[in-house]
Amino acid sequence: MRFTTIFFDLDDTLYPSHVGLWSAIKARMTDYMEERLRIPPAEIPALREKYYLQYGTTLHGLQRHHHVDVQEYLAYVHDLPLADYLTPNPILRSIIASLPTRNLIFTNADVPHAERVLAALNLRDLFSAIVDVNAIDPYCKPMPESFGIAMKTAGEADPSRCVMIDDLARTTRAAKEVGLSSILYGGTMVNGDADASLSDWNELVGILEKIS
Repeated sequence: MRFTTIFFDLDDTLYPSHVGLWSAIKARMTDYMEERLRIPPAEIPALREKYYLQYGTTLHGLQRHHHVDVQEYLAYVHDLPLADYLTPNPILRSIIASLPTRNLIFTNADVPHAERVLAALNLRDLFSAIVDVNAIDPYCKPMPESFGIAMKTAGEADPSRCVMIDDLARTTRAAKEVGLSSILYGGTMVNGDADASLSDWNELVGILEKIS
């Protein structure tokens, strides 16, 4: 296998979407916009979608137009009882532990949230670094510059030796556009959005060998 580095997304990738954690985080985003920014509730869904599409994340739009305190926002939206949502997956742990690659978390969340999620999943020791929203500021996934920062953090100069695993097709597509290989987790590939799709972690090693 030619790959030396794998970037793993965090939310809705290292745990299944049906557990509801990401939905709860999005609800906290809505609460923040209503309670802290006094945005009328009826306007929030469309505004969140607009910022997400235009700036890559809701946060970046709020920074641009509402001058939010980034760390306050991140602390607020991630203030959730993770034990209510997450349980360790021994199979996933075994698979990641078996990989010969350097493995990093690459997320639009922040390090404190990532650390808490990884601890709840019993995976923290398997990742050499966390590339978070603060590390890639002023960019975010799927902006091409964010992948360059992630690679620099990993100490890897050759994108062809890297893989991005993410649950969002726009991220796996962007990764391909800057020269990484990519695997779409939990979704169906459309129009070459990724090099492969993954629904069962037991398939990961075989997929990596196939696309390498």
